[in-house]
Parts: sequence; C-alpha cells; structure tokens
Amino acid sequence: MKIKEINAKSILRKHKKIDSWFVSKYGMNLYRGCTHNCVYCDGRAEKYNVDGNFGYEVIVKTNAIDILKKELDPKGKRKPLSKGYIMIGGGVGDSYQPVEEKYQLTKKTLGLIYQYGYPASILTKSTLVGRDIDIIKKINRKSKAIVSFSFSSIDNKISEIFEPGVPSPNKRLDSIKFFKENGIATGIFLMPVIPFITDKPEILNETLASAKQAGVDFIIFSGMTLKNGRQKDYFMKVLRKKYPELIINYDLIYKGNAWGSATQEYNDSIHKTFSKIARKYRIPVRIPPYLFKDIITGNDLVIVILEQLDYLYKLRDMKSSFSYAAYSISKLNTPISNMKNNLKSLKGVGPNTEKIILEILKTGSSKYYEKLLIDGL
Repeated sequence: MKIKEINAKSILRKHKKIDSWFVSKYGMNLYRGCTHNCVYCDGRAEKYNVDGNFGYEVIVKTNAIDILKKELDPKGKRKPLSKGYIMIGGGVGDSYQPVEEKYQLTKKTLGLIYQYGYPASILTKSTLVGRDIDIIKKINRKSKAIVSFSFSSIDNKISEIFEPGVPSPNKRLDSIKFFKENGIATGIFLMPVIPFITDKPEILNETLASAKQAGVDFIIFSGMTLKNGRQKDYFMKVLRKKYPELIINYDLIYKGNAWGSATQEYNDSIHKTFSKIARKYRIPVRIPPYLFKDIITGNDLVIVILEQLDYLYKLRDMKSSFSYAAYSISKLNTPISNMKNNLKSLKGVGPNTEKIILEILKTGSSKYYEKLLIDGL
C-alpha cells in the first residue's frame, strides 16, 4: 500500500436535493482511492479522477478534521446545514479501509458529528467500524445513527475473488448482529450484484435469508456499472481468468452506456427478482420512515417518500408521477405545508398524490407507502 498525504480545501459535498437512497444531503470522502481493491469498484473509473494505482494507493486528507469542524460548526453561518443524515462512506474510498487504523479520520469525524448534534449514516465493507461503537451509540442517543454494510452476496468464495481486501461476508453479517445487539439500526446495500454470478435467484435468496436472520432494517439493491476504460478493463481481466465462459453474456448486456449501465431489460429483470424475494422475507427495500421522519424537513420528507414510491411502482412496470411531484417540491423555496390547499398546482400532483402528501404532512408517513415498502404492489 502506498499512501500520499494532502491538504484538502473542503470535505462536505452537498447534493442539490435530498438523496432518497441515503436520506442525506451531505457526503464526504476522507480518503481517495481504496485498498479494499474490489474488482467491480466504480471508483476506479476515470471520471472520478482518482490518481495512482487504484486498489494499492490511497490519498489521505490529513487536514480533514480541521476543515470539517468549520463546515459543521453552525456558528457564523448565515444558513444552517440542511437536516438529514451526514453520510460517511461510499464514493471513491471506504472510510474504514485499512489506512483508517492509523489516521482515524473517520473516528474523529464521528466525534464532530456528535459534538454538533447531527445524525450519521455509515456505509462500509469493513468490520473496523465496530471499533467506534461507543461514539456511534452516543450519536444514536442524541440524534440517530445507521450503520450499513455493502455486499455483492454472502458467498465467501465469490467475495474472495471480487472483494480481495475486504472482511468476509460472514464477518460482515456478524458485525450487523453486533450493532443490532447494541441498539443501532442497520442496513445492507446489496450493490452491486455481479451479473450471472451473484444475481442468481438462489444466491439472492440465500443473501436475503441471512440478512433477515441478522435483523437488518432494510436492504437497498442495485446492479453493476461497467464504465469503459480503467474500470471495465480491470473487471474483464479478472472475469476472463475466473469466469471466461461469461464473457459473451457481458457483451450482450453492456453496450457502452455512458453511465456504464447494463441494458434496461437486464436491470428490470434482476430488480423484479430481488423484489419478489425481499417480499418473501418482508424486508423493506428502502430506508423505512421510522429512521428518518423525525430528522428531516417536511419538504424533504415528502420528497423521499414520493421517490421511494416511484421506485416501488417501477418494480412492477407501473407508471408513476411521483418522481415529477418530488422534483417539483424540491424546487420550492417555502414549506410545502403552506400549500396544503393548492397542492395540485404542482407538476405531478394529482388527487392520489395529494392525498398521500397530506397524510405525510400530518403523520410523518403514509400507510399505503409503508405497506408497499414491505409487501410490494
């Protein structure tokens, strides 16, 4: 492993609107590059401008804590940070990759998040996160915390090939149980599933059965992107060595999409398979409302639930205007509660959506949405 230390100009990244996957407007990369060296990692793609030999070199933002203290401190700010989870992890470097043991930037970041009273959502592949259980419990008591782990499956042998620098799926499942025993909400980001390898119904069923047994609060699912260039070249090199018979299958579903996405037909198929199995185990397929309804604004609450409803409809090939309504609300400069009598003036809001929005504003959720989140349509 090669380490390069730098001084960063900023740490927090703000999204234009709240992210309904993570219920957050803010993320961060404390490290750039990742020595977990997952074969499928999207962070390897050129568009993310991660210099060096990805998987073996990592950049450490040594001044991250000093900058974050200024960015999180509400004093002197004209406008406070938007409400919602501060997202730690993902992006172009796992916040709990091995270099964290030395620099402890993530642990110190959690201390700042606790100090300033923000909720925290952590996404990692590393069991090192268990080191920070004490501060995570403090954040959870004060504001709220979620600890999530990403998987491609729970098959240890497949993980050894595609996730060489990561604790085994069994160890990650044990960590989920550990956090649940300590009163922390947990999730699984089953992403990416690897085409023709971990997307098979029997492997998905085994993965979700194990997730249910571990007690996860939700599972979020996604297929795999393969962007032309460094990411795809690296992945295909490993595929040719370990699964050469699958090369032709990959050529059929990856057609050079700008985002690296597989064909719509393939993606629709795997999402439907996943959804059916998730309903079998009654596991929510997005972060459920009891984990966020008390910590975000009314506008953002409506946006998140409408976008999640849109996803649930699309799983069943049903048309939806929920995403249009969510986008319209994201452009409002005033509380949506001020528009209770004029909601249908917003693009995408018809009688049914109006009814759902009013229920969300009144109760913090929607019974219809909560049912679909677990049982589907």
